[in-house]
Amino acid sequence: MGRITYYGHAAFRLELDGKNILIDPWLDNPLSPVKPNDVRDIDIVIITHAHGDHVGNAEQILRNNPNSKLVAIYELASDVGSKAGIDQSRIIGGNIGGPMRVDGIEIALTPATHSSQGIGNPTGVIVRGREGTVYHAGDTGVMMDMKLIREIYKPHIALLPIGGHFTMDPIEAAKAVELLNPRVAIPMHYATFPVLYGKPEDFKKLVESKCLPTDVVILKPGESYEFDFSK
Repeated sequence: MGRITYYGHAAFRLELDGKNILIDPWLDNPLSPVKPNDVRDIDIVIITHAHGDHVGNAEQILRNNPNSKLVAIYELASDVGSKAGIDQSRIIGGNIGGPMRVDGIEIALTPATHSSQGIGNPTGVIVRGREGTVYHAGDTGVMMDMKLIREIYKPHIALLPIGGHFTMDPIEAAKAVELLNPRVAIPMHYATFPVLYGKPEDFKKLVESKCLPTDVVILKPGESYEFDFSK
């Protein structure tokens, strides 16, 4: 059984095919129920782009989890891995394109319309295993590439930013759901800064108003969603 646990902002713990994966691990965010030293069983850390609220506590977590691997766009993976002082064998730098295979999990970096603090390009990420396919959009505006992501990867679950100002707001995120057609959409990247005005309830209403075959699941920080799409 797969499980997604929300840690606030864009940080998620994904349990997939027996692997424990952290995505955009800013665990010092004001909403997170856990802190960096609380996570000691991580297999893979994924970072979508170089902004501090997404790189977060990756270096500390990598040091605390000596068997974990780091996955990010090449330049960012090299930078964070070097700062963390981890062995090169643990640094998996890739680029936007076909999936990388990391410990039995397929991980594909996808385009995102955003910026990245001067280190590599911003990305989203597809994480695929037997139990399901999850798309973490990173920070992005809505884009037609989402239609290609739907056609190629067919994500079961989409983790979508809705806060506005820096990313999609609820209106754009609802359009993203229409383009992606996932079974489940989970909103993220809201309520952590005053400037992020998007509300998950508005996002849910907008998706429902489109009569799309997607369930919107609103997770409070610390809550989880279980899934198994292998059946």
